[in-house]
Amino acid sequence: MLKLKPMAIDTYRENVAYLSRDCPLYRAEKFQGLAKIEVSRNGRSILAVLNIIDDAGLLGADELGLSESGFRQLGLPAGEIVQVAQALPPASREAVRAKVLGETLSPADFEAIIRDIAANRYSKMEIAAFLIASASFLTTDEVLGLTRAMAAVGSRLTWPDQLVVDKHCIGGIPGNRTSMIVVPIVAAHGLTIPKTSSRSITSPAGTADTMEVLARVEIDIDEMRDIVRATHGCIVWGGHVNLAPADDILISVERPLGIDTREQLVASILSKKLSAGSSHLVIDIPAGPTAKVRTHADAIRLRKLFEFVGDQLGLVVRVEITDGSQPVGNGIGPMLEARDVMRVLENDPLAPRDLRARALLLAGHILDFDPGLRGGKGHARALELLESGAAARQMELIMTAQGSPPARPDLGPLRHDVPAEADGIVASIDCYRLARLARIAGAPTDKGAGIDLFRKVGDPVQKGEPLYRIHAAHPTDFRFATSMVAAGSGYQLNPAR
Repeated sequence: MLKLKPMAIDTYRENVAYLSRDCPLYRAEKFQGLAKIEVSRNGRSILAVLNIIDDAGLLGADELGLSESGFRQLGLPAGEIVQVAQALPPASREAVRAKVLGETLSPADFEAIIRDIAANRYSKMEIAAFLIASASFLTTDEVLGLTRAMAAVGSRLTWPDQLVVDKHCIGGIPGNRTSMIVVPIVAAHGLTIPKTSSRSITSPAGTADTMEVLARVEIDIDEMRDIVRATHGCIVWGGHVNLAPADDILISVERPLGIDTREQLVASILSKKLSAGSSHLVIDIPAGPTAKVRTHADAIRLRKLFEFVGDQLGLVVRVEITDGSQPVGNGIGPMLEARDVMRVLENDPLAPRDLRARALLLAGHILDFDPGLRGGKGHARALELLESGAAARQMELIMTAQGSPPARPDLGPLRHDVPAEADGIVASIDCYRLARLARIAGAPTDKGAGIDLFRKVGDPVQKGEPLYRIHAAHPTDFRFATSMVAAGSGYQLNPAR
C-alpha cells in the first residue's frame, strides 16, 4: 500500500511507474526495473512498466510515482493509497512468439494481442517484436484479422444516415491539407462526413494540428455527434474520441523504428474508418520519388490491398493515385497550411492552384457516392459549392460549432530566405527534406513555424531569388534550420533554356 504521486514525465503513450529502491515493497517482492506491475484502488487499475529511483529527493520510500499518461489513465487524486502487485504476463504473448517464429495467426490471435496492447499489458519492446514480425510477413487474411481486431477495441461510432463518407490521405507529402477543404464542400452538399484526424508524429503538421489554428479539435464523442448533427461534418482529433486506440500505441512504436509496411498501413487506416462509422471512403495515395509510396507500381499494389480489405469489411472504397512529386500548396506547417486552406475556401486569387485542384478532385469522388450525382457529376457539384461560397460558409459553421482554438498563433518572426544558387527551372523538390526542415524550424509544436514556398516544379528562377522562406519562433530552432539549409536546399534546378 503506497501513496500515489504524479510525476511530471511524459512517457508518450506508455504507462510508467516509479518506485524508490528504499521502498520495503521493492525488497520484499523482488521487483526489478522494466517489470510490469498492476496499480489498483477501488476497482480502478492500470498496468505500468516499473522504473527504480535512487534519489530520495524525487520519491519517498512510501510513495509510488506515475508518469503523466499513467496518472491520467488511473484517474485517482495525488496522495491516494494504492495497491501494487506483480502483473501477470499477457496471455496473448504466445501468439506473438508464434508470429516471431513465422507462423500465420488466426483472427482470435489478433484480437487477443490487440486487446492486450490497448490495455497496456505490453511493453514497447514486446510491441516492437510484434510489429517487426508482422512487417516480415502478413497474409491478406491476417491483414483483415488485424484490421477487425483494431476496430473492435475502443469506441465505435454509429450514425443515423446510411451513407456516411470519409476521405483519407496516406501522407508523406507536406502541405497536402485537402481534408480541410473536402469536409466543408461535402458537408455543404448535405452528406455526413465526420472527419477524425491525426496529430503529427513525424510530419510538420497533421490535419488536427492545422485545424487547431482555426478551431478546437479536442472534442469528445457526444459533442462530436452534436456538431455533425448540426453541420453534417467536423474535423476533430481522433485521439480524443478513443477510436481504435491500439493503433495509436502501435504507431508510437512504429515511427521510431521506421516500420511502415503497406499491410500495417491498410490495417491502421481502415480500422479507424470502420470505428468512425464510415460506409464510403476515398483514399488518396500520393506517389513520387521522395513520397511515402515511391512508384506507381507500389501504389497499384497498395490500392488493391485497400480495395480487398475494404470490401471484406463492408466499406465502399475508392482509391485515387495522385502526384506526390512535390509539396502541395504554398505552406508547410500548421499556420501556413491553414492560410492556404482558407484562401482556397474563400476563392482568394492567392490560393494555391494545386491544393484547390486536388481538393476538388477528391471532393468530387466523394460526392459521386451520392445516388443523385452519379455519372461524374460530383466534380461539377464540388466546384459549384466552392465557387458560390457555400463551402466557406459551411467551414465557418463547423469552426463555430467546434469552438475557438486554444490559442491564436503568430507567424514565426525569425525568417530566412533560401536563394537559388543559379538561374534555371525548378526540376524537382525533395518532399522528405523540406518536411524535415520545417520540423527542425519548430513545426508543429510552434504552429507559426514552417516553410513558405515561392517556387514549385517548372517555375523559372534567377540566381539570388528566394525559393522559399523559413519561419521559426525560437533562436535555437532557427539556427538548426538555417544550418541544415547550408547542406542543401532540397531543390534541384535545370539550366534555363
